[in-house]
Amino acid sequence: MKSKRNLTRFTYENTAFQGWRLCVSRGGVTFTKYFSDKQYGGGRKALDAAEKTLSDLKSLLEGSKRVNGRLSNVTVKKAEKMLGAP
Repeated sequence: MKSKRNLTRFTYENTAFQGWRLCVSRGGVTFTKYFSDKQYGGGRKALDAAEKTLSDLKSLLEGSKRVNGRLSNVTVKKAEKMLGAP
């Protein structure tokens, strides 16, 4: 499986993590989430979950309000909640 735009594949043999990393930067904020093969039951399922989350995140960010060229605090909090960030 090859990396795609905003999705990077991690398959290092010497690390504990194998899976996909979602990373999107918009309006001065970077959003990142990791999708482990173990957690999702394989590389294909982890990729499917990452692609769905990426789609949802992009739709939220595209329709969001900006304040002085940056994302509003409400939008950032919604995106972090969607990604499961604390």
